[in-house]
Amino acid sequence: MSTEPAVIVLCGGTSRRLGWVDKTRASLAGTTVMDHLLDAVPSGWSIVCVGEERPTTRAVTWRRESPPGGGPVAGIAAGSRTMDSPVCVVVGGDMPFAASALPMLVDALNAQPGLDAVLASDPEGRIQPLLAAYRCEALRAALPREPGGARLMAVVEAMRTDTVACDARTTLDVDTPEALERARLIVGT
Repeated sequence: MSTEPAVIVLCGGTSRRLGWVDKTRASLAGTTVMDHLLDAVPSGWSIVCVGEERPTTRAVTWRRESPPGGGPVAGIAAGSRTMDSPVCVVVGGDMPFAASALPMLVDALNAQPGLDAVLASDPEGRIQPLLAAYRCEALRAALPREPGGARLMAVVEAMRTDTVACDARTTLDVDTPEALERARLIVGT
């Protein structure tokens, strides 16, 4: 069993709000939105990407949710099946700056043994279940038998959770043209 956290990167969405263009493959600072995220994940952590397989700048394991496009709960179920770490971090592949929060979320979870998960919250106080550290066993237990199309908040509500406040840059998800422009302004491209 690995003692390092494992990371599940969800990248199987339809990118409806970005004009059906895969947001994780959008150009950002000479790479892609997702590669910007992957390159910043701590080096000893294993990464499982859930979505359509593609080249990445970092070695990852690929899984596919069932059904394809079945939503974040289906993606988490697919990504968590082979995890051998006690803690995993779930992050959206469209969150290029989220890696900076991952160690902090894991530390907060490890400091509170009675919790199942620690989720980021954005500056407006919204919790971010796709930027969170989970105890893998508790996460798998909370997943529905048929995860395709299931509500992620129903999974989270079945767990004992806490939150950690994160800044707008860290919680930025590139799901609209305006958000992509903000990400490009942050990196200066």
